[in-house]
Amino acid sequence: MLKIENVTKQFENRFIALDDVSLRVNAGEIVSLVGTSGCGKSTLLRLIAGLDVPTSGRVTIANKTINSPHPAVGIIFQEPRLMPWLTVQQNVEFGLEHISPREKAKIASSTLERVGLAEFAQALPRQLSGGMAQRAAIARALVTNPSFLLLDEPFSALDAFTRIKLQEHLLQIWNYDRPTMLLVTHDIEEALVLSDRIIVMRGNPGQIYQEYKLDLPRPRKRTTLDFQRWKEQIFNSLDLSEKTPLIESHNAAITT
Repeated sequence: MLKIENVTKQFENRFIALDDVSLRVNAGEIVSLVGTSGCGKSTLLRLIAGLDVPTSGRVTIANKTINSPHPAVGIIFQEPRLMPWLTVQQNVEFGLEHISPREKAKIASSTLERVGLAEFAQALPRQLSGGMAQRAAIARALVTNPSFLLLDEPFSALDAFTRIKLQEHLLQIWNYDRPTMLLVTHDIEEALVLSDRIIVMRGNPGQIYQEYKLDLPRPRKRTTLDFQRWKEQIFNSLDLSEKTPLIESHNAAITT
């Protein structure tokens, strides 16, 4: 289980990105963080990844405090960040340590098979499409078999069709061994398609405004009435007008 307990993050310039944020994510769950720019979503993801440390409060995974990168946590960024001088397979192998070259190649090949890139193992990143490059980045994150997968707007730079296909592919990968996933996204539809829960963050500094536990069966069709109702409710919760002040997080459900 991932626990975020009363986390506040203040930077050296005294800017406060997060204020007293608490959240629990259960094993095997997919949770999305949505919110307007500047509400601290990506900062929270960095704290969970161990790339930064809280000013106060703590982040724990399986009751172990996270204050540096952890082998149980994989992270996928908005850009693939592949090393251009290495092949796809070499990029995937890069995160593997303390094993033989032969074993590295075996694990990387198996992981590339899972993301549908086995035939492009010897290609260079410049020879890949945007969607293929992001699949290579997913393979690199999966190669260490992490229990937790953090995704920071991983598909936002892609065209709509490619984004939808990769969302479907991500769910297929998740079904393989059910890693816990925490996704930052601006796309409400993406959050609805992928998530068990959606956490709405608001404010500056960022706080958790509302929590939605989804009851939509998978696979989810974007055109159904229930899907559109969920989309409208979550969109309305992002309204930053003064008429809707921040409240404590709580579960919500659609009534039909």
